[in-house]
Amino acid sequence: MAASVAPGALAGVRVLDLSRILAGPWCTQTLADLGADVIKVERPGQGDDSRTWGPPFLPDNQGQDTSDSAYYLCANRNKRSICCDLSTEQGQALVRELALQSDVVVENFKVGDLKRYGLDAQSLAQLKPSLVICSVTGFGQTGPYADRAGYDYAIQGLGGLMSITGERDDLPGGGPQKVTCKVVETEPVVKGQTAANSFKPAILDNGVKVMVPPFIAQDEMIIVNTESMEYSERA
Repeated sequence: MAASVAPGALAGVRVLDLSRILAGPWCTQTLADLGADVIKVERPGQGDDSRTWGPPFLPDNQGQDTSDSAYYLCANRNKRSICCDLSTEQGQALVRELALQSDVVVENFKVGDLKRYGLDAQSLAQLKPSLVICSVTGFGQTGPYADRAGYDYAIQGLGGLMSITGERDDLPGGGPQKVTCKVVETEPVVKGQTAANSFKPAILDNGVKVMVPPFIAQDEMIIVNTESMEYSERA
């Protein structure tokens, strides 16, 4: 007789997942692993950007590659997914309806993008004041870089990591070079985990609304400072 599985700590909690790529999806995956019902909203025709980021791709029963990458799958297990065009009135109405039926909303759009559709944190909070809302950004919610996207190579360059990578400037092929591995995007995994752990108590506290403002660029500074110290010691 199979052993019964105890319900997760977040059983009965519904999460509306408007995030994509890595940090936001990792956060909502953690909530799903804890028992929450996560509904992921994806663009029609393409879905989450990371679905096509391969190889490797998930093989089918005949061993042939499908269209779903391992990158996508590693951050989106235990979720249900729907297609919804947020740029249309019908899509916006659907998201509002789902928000009314949810306990948590997670998004990682660029600052201001969702406001164009009336789906930003402030608008959704007015719609349902008890919503627990988490916004994950590249550079925070305020400041001169707040409206910039937080992609790995942009932050590598901005944070100075490329300046300590590759050959010296006076050698052929010298100058700033990107780190081959998306090293900064390993930090959003931690950031997503931190976001999930940060507002999990608010979810369990039955309607306490919080804003969690994790942002990615600050982690690049930690990486560069650490690597610069090691580089100096080797030199």
